[in-house]
Amino acid sequence: MRYPVLLFVLSSLLLLASTCRTDTKTSVQQQQLNLLTRTWLHSHEEDQADVLVYRPNTYNFPPSRGRTGIGFDQNGLFTQYDIAPTDGVQGRKGQWMVMDEHTLRITLDDKQDPPYLLEIVSLDDKMLKVRRK
Repeated sequence: MRYPVLLFVLSSLLLLASTCRTDTKTSVQQQQLNLLTRTWLHSHEEDQADVLVYRPNTYNFPPSRGRTGIGFDQNGLFTQYDIAPTDGVQGRKGQWMVMDEHTLRITLDDKQDPPYLLEIVSLDDKMLKVRRK
């Protein structure tokens, strides 16, 4: 009689533990999503080799002749900010999609450029580092 009860208790604990880890993983993914979804401007002064550095658009950047940027919305909408012919900023709309834990696929609506991948090297509330593939 002891073994069925013990087996039931152990299987219940395992089920509970796996549920907790999934909730924690989902919570971490949601936190990362919340950090990502905003407008980021390219801080080209801080680039390192093939790693591009972006800062929130509220960051106090040093003077520059223009800054490109990227914007992520939670609903999968994406905006790529390029320098316009008149030296202003021109937004190009598109979509972003999670490919895996560290990779996003970017597709622009105007199809002027092929889809590309962004590998997230690091992300926190003050900085986004990516590699474009």
